[in-house]
Amino acid sequence: MPYTVNMFAMNICSQPGCHHSALSFINKEGALTNDNYFCIKHVEYPELVKNSIYQYICSHQKIVGLNASGLNFTDIDLTDKRFYGCNFQNCTFNNIHSEFFRARMSIFDFSLFVDCTLLKSNLQFSSFAGATFSHVLFTGSDLVHNNFCGITAYQSSFDDSDLYNSRFIKSNLIDTSIRNCNIKKTIFYNSNQQNISFKQSNTREAEFEYQEGTIL
Repeated sequence: MPYTVNMFAMNICSQPGCHHSALSFINKEGALTNDNYFCIKHVEYPELVKNSIYQYICSHQKIVGLNASGLNFTDIDLTDKRFYGCNFQNCTFNNIHSEFFRARMSIFDFSLFVDCTLLKSNLQFSSFAGATFSHVLFTGSDLVHNNFCGITAYQSSFDDSDLYNSRFIKSNLIDTSIRNCNIKKTIFYNSNQQNISFKQSNTREAEFEYQEGTIL
């Protein structure tokens, strides 16, 4: 029987001295496995592995435990895709225009999002630590309980979204809009804000200044 990847299968590349996360492998039966244990830099046939992961995403609506760390995604349709416990660390998402993109307990740390429209997304309990958003629209999304610490957002929009209990600690928010958002219990400690609009958002419910004794 094919072995199905569990959520958060964080296997390390088998190449000596490499500490990158190993990619998922799609076997002949089309099932997601961890058989190869190599990252994108050390896998034997990188184009074949990348194409198999792209095809897996395109052909499945619900995706569990996928490790696609370090891959580039351009012009791919993520509309109605649902990711659970997936790893997209250090990925690049370019020119993605989708709606109703969903993720739970997934990792997008240090990824790059450029010219993406992800309207009405539903991303919860996920991490985007250190990620960069350039010209990205999350308008009308549910983005609750997420880690946005250390992100850089440039000319992006979170308008009309629910950001309840998310973290933007030490983030760089530049020419970015957070209008008409629910930011209750959202934390912006030590964030760099340049030309940011919080118009019609409940800023009194958010945390902008760290107070000693606060539990994060």
